[in-house]
This record gives sequence, structure tokens and C-alpha cells, in this order.
Amino acid sequence: MPNTIIYSADAPAPIGPYSQAIQAGNTVYVSGQIPLDAGGQLVGSGDVAAETHQVMRNLQAVLAAAGLTLLDVVKCSIFVKDLGNFGLINEIYGSYFPADYAPARETVEVSRLPKDVQVEISCIAVKP
Repeated sequence: MPNTIIYSADAPAPIGPYSQAIQAGNTVYVSGQIPLDAGGQLVGSGDVAAETHQVMRNLQAVLAAAGLTLLDVVKCSIFVKDLGNFGLINEIYGSYFPADYAPARETVEVSRLPKDVQVEISCIAVKP
């Protein structure tokens, strides 16, 4: 079965040579999402809370295009510009999942992210 490109008009278009997501079998690999709205405009401008909410909405939109929700996510990778913001990012991220469910995850501080945003999150989801 060939891989399938997943695209959502409700999430920002890729800003480089990559797809929003790829489905391979029952697994969907969602590219790192940054806080751009569907029109490609930066949301939050340094406000880590606003940026994190937009990133999570983008993930939801791409997953929805694949017929999935955050409950289908099995792994997330979070990249942050300042690990000092981890508490707030973690709180907001956690609010998008039920209290009894959290995917596997790592969080890594990086020196710089695309468009100088504060947070980027990618995920892997599996279709039931």
C-alpha cells in the first residue's frame, strides 16, 4: 500500500518541502506544527501560551483530515526555545488530552525554531 499525503486547509500549508502528514499503513506521521494559522500568519508573537494553543489546534486539524483525533496519538515530540516555559507548555498541552490518557512524549530545548517561534510539536497517530 503506498503512502498517502494528508492535507488540511484548516492548518497552515508547509513552509518547505514536506507534507503536513503522511499515512503509512495505519500510522499517521504529523510534521512539526508551529503557531501559524491556516492563512500562514504567525499567532502569538512570543506569547508561549497563545503559540501552544495554536500548535495544538493545528495538530487537531491535520489529524482530523486523516480521520483521527488526539486520542489516536501515540507519541509526541515537543521542541521549545526556552525550557523555562515547559511548565506552561505542559499545562496547555495536557489540557488537550483526557486526564486518563497521555501519549508517549519527549520535550527538547533547541536554540532556534522556524520563524523564531517558541514551540513546535509533531506527533504520530495510529488508526484503530
